[in-house]
Amino acid sequence: MKNKKLFLFLILFLLPKIVYAMHIGEGLLPPFWAALYYVLMFPFVIKGAIEIKGAKEKEIKMLIALSGAFIFLLSALKLPSVTGSCSHPTGTGLAAILFGPFVTAFLSMIVLIFQALLLAHGGITTLGANTFSMGVVGPFIAFFTYKLLKNKNRNLAVFLAAFLGDFTTYIITSVQLALAFNKAGFLSSFIKFISIFAVTQIPLAVMEGILTVVIYEYITKNASEELKILEVK
Repeated sequence: MKNKKLFLFLILFLLPKIVYAMHIGEGLLPPFWAALYYVLMFPFVIKGAIEIKGAKEKEIKMLIALSGAFIFLLSALKLPSVTGSCSHPTGTGLAAILFGPFVTAFLSMIVLIFQALLLAHGGITTLGANTFSMGVVGPFIAFFTYKLLKNKNRNLAVFLAAFLGDFTTYIITSVQLALAFNKAGFLSSFIKFISIFAVTQIPLAVMEGILTVVIYEYITKNASEELKILEVK
């Protein structure tokens, strides 16, 4: 009986199935655009790797690992939209608040590599584009949003940082797709792509903002000394 259940599980697990693409899929971008986004994202990732290497406290490294796991977990959750594409949270807001956009760029790239290789989400040829939108532009927006508002209302600052970082990622993704595929004109293509994501992405961004506030509150209560070292509070 156990062998039959195991056999059935393996069949269901290995059975090919239609997957909604989370990020820009493998081979979708023309070579020029794929290469361009690699060039654009590379300096941010290198700077992030240097900053992570310079972290000496064990507790800080644990927070970095936690932030990376948060990005992986949230960006692995996908919600099919009415058009057949897919939206998902990004999880980058928390890392951007705690460590800044450069570390977040490096963490995002690592997460995207794992998802491309292990989950068939995104791709290696489009890694540069996906890292640029999710790991560079989104985190920069999240970082500056938090810095601007943290002294007025910290919870609101965390919420808006996560919300805007998430939704900005999809704005940039829509720009990337519109630049690559614009037979009807850039503006028309951009409106088409952003409309595809907006239906599901706005509520997802709201939920991500709320969850990020909850996680951040937990961190402030249990890792206050680390936050002082990071000069986040």
